[in-house]
Amino acid sequence: MAVLQTKHLTLSPCSPDDRADFIGLELDPEVMRFLNGGHAVDHEKVDPDATFLMPRGTEPYVWTARRNTGGAFVGWFCLWPESETLAELGYRLRRMDWGQGLASEGALALVDWGFRSDGYDKIVATTMTVNTASRRVMEKIGMNHARTVTGDWPDPIPGSEHGEVWYELLRSGWSGSR
Repeated sequence: MAVLQTKHLTLSPCSPDDRADFIGLELDPEVMRFLNGGHAVDHEKVDPDATFLMPRGTEPYVWTARRNTGGAFVGWFCLWPESETLAELGYRLRRMDWGQGLASEGALALVDWGFRSDGYDKIVATTMTVNTASRRVMEKIGMNHARTVTGDWPDPIPGSEHGEVWYELLRSGWSGSR
């Protein structure tokens, strides 16, 4: 993992010093709305059956995002390997940092790194169909909608009846000049 610089962000491999910031994200109901229905995560008990990543600062493949000016915590990004050639992109940002293009900026840097340095052939990302903001990020960085999956979720949350969308981007379709 490398330290990545963008116009507004520095993405660094996460460390235990980031734990409190990561937990703070999980305490915001709006940040958690499309992950668990907006419930604060009990940081004393991490659910081993959780269907979403809850980093604590020791995970590989997770980068902490901080502003270049002042070093304020913005959120985290991950590029989780599913195989030698496939990785899944994920991100979570503080609500106060939404709508500023930072999710796209950080995701773009990580996708570029994944194709150029880590040798992935395909990068995928998923979200709830109704999570239009996250879908816009995926589309803005050049990902294409691959499929929508519906099903009976064990703990359905509002909007889950519309399913989950999968986006993907192939290295062969990546220009890196976005």
